[in-house]
Amino acid sequence: MATVDFEKSIGVSNGYISSISKSIQPDKLEIISDIYPNLSIEWLLIGKGEMLKTTSIEKASINYEYKGAPYYNVDFIGGFDLVLNDQTRNPDYYIDFAPYNKDGVVWCNITGHSMEPELNNGDFIAMKEMTDPIEYLPYGEVYGIVTDSYRTVKRMTASNKEGFVHLIPTNKSPEFQPQDIPVSMIRKVYAVLGSMHRLF
Repeated sequence: MATVDFEKSIGVSNGYISSISKSIQPDKLEIISDIYPNLSIEWLLIGKGEMLKTTSIEKASINYEYKGAPYYNVDFIGGFDLVLNDQTRNPDYYIDFAPYNKDGVVWCNITGHSMEPELNNGDFIAMKEMTDPIEYLPYGEVYGIVTDSYRTVKRMTASNKEGFVHLIPTNKSPEFQPQDIPVSMIRKVYAVLGSMHRLF
């Protein structure tokens, strides 16, 4: 595509592209990104890297045909609220999303705001149960923690107390505070692999 055609497609005057290195309005960047989703904005602004994004945008879809990973309508609370642990044993459907179509991966919900902006209220979270003893899990990662009384998602680190782990929320608001809990309370631990916004 010629420069003049590109300029016309995004609604700017001739010669606009040559001036981008000096300044560009955010609304123009948004237009360019919408019209050309595979165009690298970094390349456009500073000329570094590849012109086109190398990773393809993958679409997630739901199905009832066992394609992908199962979705369970179970809430992990972004907090320490009490929940009834009556987890369903049958998935509602399957989420076909290539990065997480792996053995042992399940999808659940996250509710609450303590892990924002890392994980948002209402997101789907991809999780995998960890079978290693808690003491040997990598610290500093985000985990889904299940006890007899609650399910929560937090970043887990070592505690100063013997026999405890330290759970840290991402949200820095004063209402969300780190907490130590005894390892003996924990029934299951899931590694949180990723998240995505709702599909519908």
